[in-house]
Amino acid sequence: MWTTTACWLQGPGCPLALAKAEGDQLAGGTNYKPRALSETEAELNERAERLHRSALVIDGHNDLPWVLRVRGDWSFERLDLSRGLGDLAHTDIPRLKAGGVKAQFWAIFIPTTHPEPSKTILEQIDVVHRMCERYPETFAVATTADELEAAVASGRIASLLGIEGGVAIENNLALLRIYRRLGVRYMTLCHNVTLDWVDSATDSPRNGGLSPFGERVVREMNRLGILVDLSHVSAEAMRDVLRVSQGPVIASHSGAFAVAGHPRNLPDDVLRGIRDCRGVAMIVFYPGFLVKEHAEAAAAFREEARRRFANPDDYEKAVDQWYEANPTPKGSVAILADHIDHAVKIAGIDHVGLGSDFDGIETTLGGVEDVAGFPAVTLELLRRGYSEEDVRKILGLNIVRALRDAEATALDLQRRTAPEVDPPVQRSAQ
Repeated sequence: MWTTTACWLQGPGCPLALAKAEGDQLAGGTNYKPRALSETEAELNERAERLHRSALVIDGHNDLPWVLRVRGDWSFERLDLSRGLGDLAHTDIPRLKAGGVKAQFWAIFIPTTHPEPSKTILEQIDVVHRMCERYPETFAVATTADELEAAVASGRIASLLGIEGGVAIENNLALLRIYRRLGVRYMTLCHNVTLDWVDSATDSPRNGGLSPFGERVVREMNRLGILVDLSHVSAEAMRDVLRVSQGPVIASHSGAFAVAGHPRNLPDDVLRGIRDCRGVAMIVFYPGFLVKEHAEAAAAFREEARRRFANPDDYEKAVDQWYEANPTPKGSVAILADHIDHAVKIAGIDHVGLGSDFDGIETTLGGVEDVAGFPAVTLELLRRGYSEEDVRKILGLNIVRALRDAEATALDLQRRTAPEVDPPVQRSAQ
């Protein structure tokens, strides 16, 4: 694995052969120093491998549970994760081990228009629990920071749950509490479609950010210790969350808007807000959000298409046709690191992490094509002059701290505040 990664990084045309190759000084503080010019490429690779294997590598977002559903086998018989899935997925046990992944947030995803949202969410939670039971030597469910660390100490991959899509709660805060009891630790407030209580980054707004009910959702998530995930919500909704939230806020899989102006990415003021609330901006690996020219062209077309096509089906057809004519470029690990650099510059080294979105994206970065590619990120960060301590923070220590802070906030709020409870709906007997 490491030989292959190193060869790619040193190959002809490699972006790292440019000015950054010798570890230019990074903006953002004295923690960032050029790597020693006396360090050979072989020594750098050896140091990167040693660091990566000893680090707590945590990925903030992986959609394998939904892939298993779509592929029609969530019994792990035909799609046996221990054997490797090849082109069927970005994720399996051999590649997780090759990538040095120690903990994974599994996305409990549901499309906004999918029928029976809560039933579907429960089935997807069940997939992760059964996966851990099917491969007990590899996975362990973790619902707290302490359980995460215990699972890693036992040599297993800590498996955490993050709901992707607030449609899952069906406008019912009781469902939010039930999901927390089942182990959910974050919720992405919406996906690609605006809900009646939160605006999506990729749909027309209806709430001006968060509605009053959306604010109640955020407060109850704080009280439960469920991290609020800003990925997919509009910039106005991000700002509303940061105004309302009493605990850490994360973005589980987003880029930096200043580097690539796509609405799925985080503006600088939001990055500063994540810093101020002790949260973490977890940088996505999807080239469609990272490669500036393509990301901004795609965003502009979507905006134009929303004006031209009132019918959602016509809009989706137009978007599909645009992507067929303008395929997403692969990009490289250097572009990913550009977004990390910017997030570190604005939010600070203690508030940046990784959120790949593997198995939720069609195009992957060159050199980081699947979960086995995480070591290339460590190598690139060291090449850019990050200290080993700071690389460990980005790889996983920051999100562990945010989890623990959310747990402490929840305990405090539970002592002082009651649950957000709505009166029962009275229905006439049939």
